[in-house]
Amino acid sequence: MRLLPRSLFGRTVLILLGGLVGAQLISAAISLSERDQALFHYSDQQWAQRDAEAVKLMDSVTPAERQRIASILTSPRLFVTLTPQPATQGSPDQQAADFRQMLQGVLGSGHAVRAVVVERTESSGLRGVHSVTEVQLRDGSWVNFDHPRPWHASDRPWRLLAGLAVLLVSVIVLSLLAVRLVTRPLTTLANAAGELGRDIRHAPIPEQGPLEVQRAARAFNEMQAQLVRYVEDRTRLLTAISHDLKTPITRLRLRAELLADETLRAKFVRDLQEMETLANRTLDFLRGLDTAETSQSLDIMALLESVEEDAIETGQDVKLEGKVSHPFKGRPQALRRCLENLVNNAVRYGKCARIFVQENDIDLVIRIRDTGPGIPENELARVFDPFYRLDAARSNVDGNGLGLGIARNIAVLHGGTLELLNHPEGGLEAVLKLPRA
Repeated sequence: MRLLPRSLFGRTVLILLGGLVGAQLISAAISLSERDQALFHYSDQQWAQRDAEAVKLMDSVTPAERQRIASILTSPRLFVTLTPQPATQGSPDQQAADFRQMLQGVLGSGHAVRAVVVERTESSGLRGVHSVTEVQLRDGSWVNFDHPRPWHASDRPWRLLAGLAVLLVSVIVLSLLAVRLVTRPLTTLANAAGELGRDIRHAPIPEQGPLEVQRAARAFNEMQAQLVRYVEDRTRLLTAISHDLKTPITRLRLRAELLADETLRAKFVRDLQEMETLANRTLDFLRGLDTAETSQSLDIMALLESVEEDAIETGQDVKLEGKVSHPFKGRPQALRRCLENLVNNAVRYGKCARIFVQENDIDLVIRIRDTGPGIPENELARVFDPFYRLDAARSNVDGNGLGLGIARNIAVLHGGTLELLNHPEGGLEAVLKLPRA
């Protein structure tokens, strides 16, 4: 299972969002902790001042008046009682110890102070934590201040969390926009590179955006222009070579007709015919393909049936199976040459050709299988090289080693692939995959 997205956009977004969310969580924890401490300190200061004022008031009145003052001070948030001795059992914690020290500082050294923490059941039936502070009055009696602990700020930090959420959403949206702006030129460049393989004269990409993007687009367009010039120069050169080669071959054929020896004349004519065929096929391979041919919507079944009929008319054992219901966009003459080369190769070396066609939403798959001896696994890739021929059983017939190379060039021109496989049941299988997009 992949933990990282495959695209640069996904990985960049994941890193940014992970860092932002982590930073926001740490920041929220620190903010809540500091907010808790500030609120507790402020609350303790208020309670310490209030308790100290109550103690000073009770020290200045009679015991009977103290009870009345305790009743007046008692409220839902504070319960005040008078006892002859410390009556509350509990254990101090750090907050209780800090409050005791704060209250002792306000009262001075003339009063003993106890501060403990107890758990009690509230009127609502829920258990609550209470801070109980007991202060000894000047006559030796004790006054007890019992009040519930305040809520932690982190228990109900709605406003703080809402503010952090708004900030996080804003940063995420801005980060997504920034990453999209950064990665979009790469997507455009990748698409242009893919189109360049299909059509070298594809329209140049716009040279706009940030400086780095403009430089990359300009370099890509310059490379495309250089490739176009190179292909055009090579085509003109090869056309001239083709014309120059045909002239002496024609003269030699005419002179061969003047030979008196018929056997020698037949050998000369056969050799000259082979030279002309080799020259034409070599030029076809070097030209690559007719780049001027435009792509159009094709009935691929009609094209395959035409290739099948032409092969059968010449006495070849060819059979088509499968069906394609959707049109395919491609270059008809180039595809026809590719299919004919594969069929001829299967018939030449494997005595027959079985064409299987199938389609899906992604690509069109055409398999051409023969019943020949197959090819050694280490030779499957090399047979696409120009003029490469095997020394094994498949090379004991005529051929110039260019048909498969031309077929693969046509597959690449359409953004597809062509590979050869040894079929498990015997024979060689050519698998042509052509993408629909």
